[in-house]
Amino acid sequence: MTEAAHTPVMLSEVLAALEPHDGGVYVDATFGAGGYSRAILGAANCTVYGFDRDPTAIERAQGWAKDFAGRLILINRPFAEMRDALEDAGVEMVDGVVFDLGVSSMQLDEAIRGFSFRHDGPLSMRMDGGKPDASDIVAKAEAADLAAIFRTYGEEKRAGQLARAIVKARDAEPIETTGRLAAVIEAATPAPARGRIHPATRAFQGLRIFVNDEIGQLIAGLRAAERLLRPAGRLVAVTFHSLEDRIVKRFLAGGEAARSGASRHLPPAQAAAPSFSLRHGKAIAASDEEASENPRARSAKLRAGERTDAPPSTLDDAALGAPRPVELSFLDGGV
Repeated sequence: MTEAAHTPVMLSEVLAALEPHDGGVYVDATFGAGGYSRAILGAANCTVYGFDRDPTAIERAQGWAKDFAGRLILINRPFAEMRDALEDAGVEMVDGVVFDLGVSSMQLDEAIRGFSFRHDGPLSMRMDGGKPDASDIVAKAEAADLAAIFRTYGEEKRAGQLARAIVKARDAEPIETTGRLAAVIEAATPAPARGRIHPATRAFQGLRIFVNDEIGQLIAGLRAAERLLRPAGRLVAVTFHSLEDRIVKRFLAGGEAARSGASRHLPPAQAAAPSFSLRHGKAIAASDEEASENPRARSAKLRAGERTDAPPSTLDDAALGAPRPVELSFLDGGV
């Protein structure tokens, strides 16, 4: 059996929260290189449905997936569509769903995908390889809209300054590569304002999240998982930035928080029947050892919930902490 190309973040913690069992049916919502799927299949005589909207991820796994004798089924669709896809496959309920959110190590390491300024390549950032991509946004969006993307999805404090610098630079020469975009942002950031992370980090995050509609996909995916999970089924999510973590936290804790009066954002109607019971009192961070060996794990947070027999939550996007979507006129309503 071919070995995985990397070790997924917080693997032991994910397995402990998911507790795979023989005969169970599980969803690896963010298949990537298949690290979680391999571990789940190795932990129990179960079935895993692996979702990824990146066709490259699915293609790469076709060979070794056969080693699991039909226990691993690969689906090239976004995890937001998991409920429809599983219904098409004759699956009505599952025992667990795991999310490893954000961009995969595989995508970051390939310059041609345009996700990272560490490797100069075409400015794309689309997980499915489609359009519009980051280059279209950088080339056509107004400065105010670019600033809104950086601020809303990247939590970039200097959003306006960076957006104006990008518009000025593109007027002189098109910005078509990750290296050039990173250089423009770096040049627009005074030395005293540069912290321990690269000045382009948050702007790149904002573009990637916007281009792939990651917030909308996350909320749709959580709701789909909630409806698929049987009572006592587990939902496990590993997040890497505060936007994702806030949404997962409120989604899992919504009913309990409303009942205790812990959050003014959550409606009292949820108090009597929470759809999840929390597996942990708070988010779990990666161990110091893992964080030192794998930089990606340093910002990771794991949250998990166990499905109750209550009806699905009725919390809306705003109650979950989702930002108001940024809309661009040239895209007819945004991405």
